[in-house]
Amino acid sequence: MQRLTVLGSTGSIGVNTLDVVSDHLDRYQVYALAANNNDAKLFEQIVRFQPRYAVLCDETAAARLRERTKSAHLSTEILCGEKELVNVASNAEVDTVVAAVVGAAGLPATMAAVTSGKRVLLANKESLVMAGRLFMEAVRENGAQLLPVDSEHNAIFQCLPQPFVDLYSAGVRRLLLTGSGGPFREFELGSFSSITPEQACAHPNWNMGKKISVDSATMMNKGLEYIEACWLFGASPEQIEVVLHPQSIIHSMVEFVDGSVLAQMGQPDMRTPIAHCLAWPERIKNRVSSLNFLQLGSLSFGAPDPQRYPCLYAAVTAFKEGGTAPAALNAVNEVAVAEFLAGRIRFTQIAETVDQVMQGWQSWEPRDLDCVIQADQLARVRAKETLMARACAVS
Repeated sequence: MQRLTVLGSTGSIGVNTLDVVSDHLDRYQVYALAANNNDAKLFEQIVRFQPRYAVLCDETAAARLRERTKSAHLSTEILCGEKELVNVASNAEVDTVVAAVVGAAGLPATMAAVTSGKRVLLANKESLVMAGRLFMEAVRENGAQLLPVDSEHNAIFQCLPQPFVDLYSAGVRRLLLTGSGGPFREFELGSFSSITPEQACAHPNWNMGKKISVDSATMMNKGLEYIEACWLFGASPEQIEVVLHPQSIIHSMVEFVDGSVLAQMGQPDMRTPIAHCLAWPERIKNRVSSLNFLQLGSLSFGAPDPQRYPCLYAAVTAFKEGGTAPAALNAVNEVAVAEFLAGRIRFTQIAETVDQVMQGWQSWEPRDLDCVIQADQLARVRAKETLMARACAVS
């Protein structure tokens, strides 16, 4: 029986994780659930899974949830704040932590799970983007087990020989990271400035949260995954190639030195990589439908256009620069995407803001997590200043 803490339980990954768990309650016990402010959804999950703890980051939402669980005579203890998030991720009774909090907010709790030597199912790519060297050092030093949930990294993991040591020993020539290209792969470039949040969130293949959907539309998500893959698999920038694959059937590929290419395929459904990580090295059933190869049609591939996807190439540049550059990139993008979703800036201003801040960024090598968080906060300030200056200039 594995005892699970699910960080980000009300988001897309968290909901899909609990869907898989619900079919295997003989194997998994939910110890704690954590979310930002969605107390209504969290209450439903508490009723279904009866965790010992539930954590919310928002105090008002936590107060509402306390009253509701009390009225329903539920025994789950309601906690609030980042400190409690860290506690349920590192508690000695927990075996496995599903790290699915979106954005930089998930870094402290995910790092706490790693330093506590947990089995960590990593869906919070920002942990590796922001603090890759520190994070991987902590994994090694504390004997944590890191399993990638992102469909692309999980695909690569499934294609690599186990136990995996490094790409050279495995005979790997390169990693092929696939991406659909989002909803604007064939959209007229001249119309990008008129793209609405609703259009950007309408991904053609995947059902995801708003922030990650926008990141998919700009392909910043693929840029962050590129950085994550470098750290996860010890790859140099030259060993990874991003390939457009609109159908999202091949989730990524590994090419070996003898010319062989292994690909992991499946429906575009996050329950597949989640189930793989939960049970690894075993396999468990889930409710994902089988691929019907007779109905698939053709599978196509292409190169991502730098003009269409400048955020992807900004991420590659940030990784090559190193130090705090990836953390800054992620922070600026989070600020810009939030402004776009709120309707305060145009779609094209996401990439413009990233470019402007990163051009003036002076990177340094962070000595600890506090340095990373300082870089994150500084980049957010600069992003807001940049957006404010542009707004003033326009007015």
